[in-house]
Amino acid sequence: MPQGVFDLREEPWIPVRWSDGTSARCGLRELFHRAHECDDLELPVPPAASGLLRVLAVMTARIAQDGDGVRLDDEDAAEDIATWLDVRASVLAAGRFDPKAVDTYLDETVPAGRFDLFDPVRPFLQDPRLVAECVDAKGNPNPSGVNKLVFGRPTGTNGAVLFGHFTDGEPVALPAAEAAWHLIAQLYYGPAGQCTPRRITTERTGSGDAGPLRKSVSYHAWGPNLFTSLVLAVPVPDSGTDTDLVDECPWEAAELPDPLAPPAPLIWPGRLLTGRFRHAVLLVPSEDGSHVTDAYITWSTHQPRPTARDPYVILDRGKEGQLYAREANGARALWRDVDALLLKDTSHQSLRPHSLNSLPPRLRSRLSVRAYGFDQDGQQKDTTWFEATTPPILQWQEEADARMARHLARCHRAAEDVGSRLEHAARLAWKLACDTSAASTPKVKLDRRKPGPWAQAALHRYWPAAEREFWRLADPARCDSPPLPPMVAAALKALDDAIGPANRADIRVARARARAHALVRALLRAAA
Repeated sequence: MPQGVFDLREEPWIPVRWSDGTSARCGLRELFHRAHECDDLELPVPPAASGLLRVLAVMTARIAQDGDGVRLDDEDAAEDIATWLDVRASVLAAGRFDPKAVDTYLDETVPAGRFDLFDPVRPFLQDPRLVAECVDAKGNPNPSGVNKLVFGRPTGTNGAVLFGHFTDGEPVALPAAEAAWHLIAQLYYGPAGQCTPRRITTERTGSGDAGPLRKSVSYHAWGPNLFTSLVLAVPVPDSGTDTDLVDECPWEAAELPDPLAPPAPLIWPGRLLTGRFRHAVLLVPSEDGSHVTDAYITWSTHQPRPTARDPYVILDRGKEGQLYAREANGARALWRDVDALLLKDTSHQSLRPHSLNSLPPRLRSRLSVRAYGFDQDGQQKDTTWFEATTPPILQWQEEADARMARHLARCHRAAEDVGSRLEHAARLAWKLACDTSAASTPKVKLDRRKPGPWAQAALHRYWPAAEREFWRLADPARCDSPPLPPMVAAALKALDDAIGPANRADIRVARARARAHALVRALLRAAA
């Protein structure tokens, strides 16, 4: 393989926006040195940003320390939550990372070469053994192709051309910085099913499991600068944290993981955030190390997944009480998750992300929520990804402002109830307008396979209007305002717009519209 060099400590690969408004790229060293001067990450691939934040959170735990030199990953401090929170408060009060601590971690704590994207022995977050293990029946190298690395590029001979004219027959090299993004995204959100075969024993296996974050959405406390956001990204140790075992990240470990052995315990914080990968990746660089020309992507283990709660996801309860991560939905706006971010676990059917617990009181009024989601299925299909940020809502978490938290939960519940009723009413209206026999039937049976065009059109108009009403109601002065009337008004207007003025001139449509209006308004009577 070519031996290019791309040192992630120094090379500009992380897009950021500085406090003076300028956008640029920086390496890990500059990022930590100037995190207090950085307003935001600007990584254009949300699944890569989500994974990168987990990597940076672990590095933050290794680097950040209080005035006595106690780090955020200190084992003794982690045994007592109050002590650990005091350490975090001291770190936040300093307002920046200690440059010497940053350099010590990057240059001394982590062995040489581990931050090189193309190091021949231990490339960052990669497995160099794949060159020898991913071979065809004749023993020739069998890479996966650079298109397989990049989310959004078509692969194979029949891949659909959606975001650019890329084909496996004429692969286009990827800049090394962007390859680092997609490397991280593949490790966290990679597909399940068929992959490049890997031979370790006599068997040549070509299937793998989905990445640990596949089809999920992550929620992060977002502060006034990146320094604050990174410190708050370090998850609070829970009572079950085992401080007797060695916690190592992939770039810190002395040896590469054994693909056939049981996975190492998910120790807080390093292995918890970077130890659940189900894929192994190896990038093939160009001669000068500026681009990636090929890649190997295969399975890393077939052992059972270790059980651990990711600290940045909402957990919803199923009908039988089981917990599962809330799935990303590209058609669902972030405001519809606000109640699950504000309410305590004991008062809601969802568990808020663990990373949003025990936030510092003095910062609450300045803390927003940043969400990164990837709408996928559990196997190979990728639909869309998204990034969204709320206003500073964490000041209204239930433990800080129970009245506002419950008010916003009522507003969201009202919006969902009205949305559900609107969908049913629009389908009913279409049925009544098209089927004259149904008009005289008290109880009309609807066919879910034939919803008609009005339901989707009405919901397409309703949800943005409901969001505007939600944020208008998100005001302490409006805590006593009933949320149903403005949501119902938004639904009625959405329904009328979906039906259209020309259609309403038809007597059948007019009758169907009146019945649908009555069905939506019935929510107000029920509430009264």
